[in-house]
Amino acid sequence: MDERREDQRVAILGELHGEVMVFQPMAITEIGPGGAVVETAFPLHLDSLHDLRLELTDRSIVVKGRVTHCSIIDVDQELVRYRSGVQFVEPSDHVSAAIAAFVQTIRHERRGIQQAE
Repeated sequence: MDERREDQRVAILGELHGEVMVFQPMAITEIGPGGAVVETAFPLHLDSLHDLRLELTDRSIVVKGRVTHCSIIDVDQELVRYRSGVQFVEPSDHVSAAIAAFVQTIRHERRGIQQAE
């Protein structure tokens, strides 16, 4: 085969472990400037760090979060649901502003609904 790489790879003779990070769907049930509560079909390990992609109405952001707690909330035959608390870790000013604006919009809309009733 033609060698097209600039740097040659080295075979691992023992074991070298790693992890693959993939985006999986989650439901966000609570959100605030410092973190969120999410529901997933898989457990999140305590103190693990994850990149979370959040769809905030008109924009999508990615924020790093540390898992603070995780528990089973529902077991239905073969399906298990987990609820986890995630603390946002050093969000950029842009991300913090987007989350704050999103939370403020929700609060404003809910005040309007409560006043209408």
